[in-house]
Amino acid sequence: MSENEQHTPEVREYDVVVLGAGSTGENVADRAGRSGLSVVVVEDELVGGECSYWACMPSKALLRPGAVLAAARAVPGAAGAVTGELDVADALARRNTFASHWDDHGQVEWLAGAGIELVRGRARFAGPRTVVVEDDTGQETVLRARHAVVVATGSEPVLPDVDGLAGAAPWTSREATSAQEVPASLTILGGGVVAVEMAVAYTDLGASVTVLVRGHRLLAQAEPFAGRQVAGSLGALGVDLRTGVAVTAVRREADGVHVSLADGGEVTSEQLLVATGRTPRTADLGLEVLGLTPGAPLEVDDAMAVTGVPGGWLYAAGDVTGRTATTHQGKYDARVAGDVVAARFGSSEPARQAEASAGPWTRFRASADGAGAPQVVFSRPEVAWVGLTEQAARDAGLDVRAVQYDVSAVAGASVAADGYAGTAQLVLDQAHGLIVGATFTGPDAAELVHAATVAVVGQVPLDRLWHAVPAYPTVSEVWLRLLEAAGL
Repeated sequence: MSENEQHTPEVREYDVVVLGAGSTGENVADRAGRSGLSVVVVEDELVGGECSYWACMPSKALLRPGAVLAAARAVPGAAGAVTGELDVADALARRNTFASHWDDHGQVEWLAGAGIELVRGRARFAGPRTVVVEDDTGQETVLRARHAVVVATGSEPVLPDVDGLAGAAPWTSREATSAQEVPASLTILGGGVVAVEMAVAYTDLGASVTVLVRGHRLLAQAEPFAGRQVAGSLGALGVDLRTGVAVTAVRREADGVHVSLADGGEVTSEQLLVATGRTPRTADLGLEVLGLTPGAPLEVDDAMAVTGVPGGWLYAAGDVTGRTATTHQGKYDARVAGDVVAARFGSSEPARQAEASAGPWTRFRASADGAGAPQVVFSRPEVAWVGLTEQAARDAGLDVRAVQYDVSAVAGASVAADGYAGTAQLVLDQAHGLIVGATFTGPDAAELVHAATVAVVGQVPLDRLWHAVPAYPTVSEVWLRLLEAAGL
């Protein structure tokens, strides 16, 4: 064999090539493959992606022990049985199991069982429907898609442009959710979901936590009252929360990480977590060969096809589109993209039936823009919302009013916990009698938001919701009280 032959990349051809084997990519591949299309998934890290190993699952596993202890201590009879503190070693060990000890063999087996091939390596476009994958040894494989390529590469943390920050080797969400030891002290930059959740988790685990927020409130995308309640709870937990703070420089020394502030102050801690946002992971995909901008989100239409690319062969789903960055919305996008690809290009009977239904992907328009995607913050109190905030609705030109109710006044809340505290709010479209937004705070508020999601996405009229009778005594009885507050 000649030297040139030895270095000639292997060329493989499939109907569909999916870039990224996180939860979004897995769902795209599964849905597309059901129609008989041959599918390959490319992944350069762990199959299962961010959610499985560094985000949703390990972060919620870290938060759960503290939440359970707080719930037990709020119920006399149970409170007396809680005689100790949180077991840090057991909490971390249980978290490790939820991250599968950062071993993806189970996910790899699932792909194989679903008939989906896996190619490990870093992917970049070489032209339309053509992807080059380079593995850790430098070996290249060329993948050609007969019909479609779907980009599901997710997002990655952003480090702000602060003097010395990158050189101080700060934690991002990955290190925070996978740490095997708890630092004695932790400074967190940011005021969003990751910052709030990790502030609670690491306080529960025994760290002294300081949170520095550039803006003037937490959870800027939520209703202001939600951010205020979370700020109050962080203070009660002992978190040093500072808002309206500008960081000017960071340096790591033998005694820890020093964060310099614009007001002349300085915060020193054993570790620093940067949780100031994420950006679509598109910088190194070779998008320039397709006339697209590396590092930018991939703009898609309602069928998840990337706009500005002729031929209708390129799709994207999940965080990479720059839309709502949640796992559940990414999976929704994936189902849309996978079903569209199956309907357009599949040759099986299910695909033919879908194609015969006169534009099958039009049924996916309801929340392809993320408007119906719920968001949950597993803080204490939990915060859950869906649809538009009151201000966002007004900015959109809607004639709305907000109705609120103190959840603690519901019988089910008093049974759930002594001192239950929470708020429920609906944003009502006056002209159409519809709910366009809903927010809940309080213990297990996450379990209340799906009913609101159904109401928002389904555009269920208020006078119809009046006949949906909530069970008594449950916290969900707040729905009856909210509708009464709305005048029904």
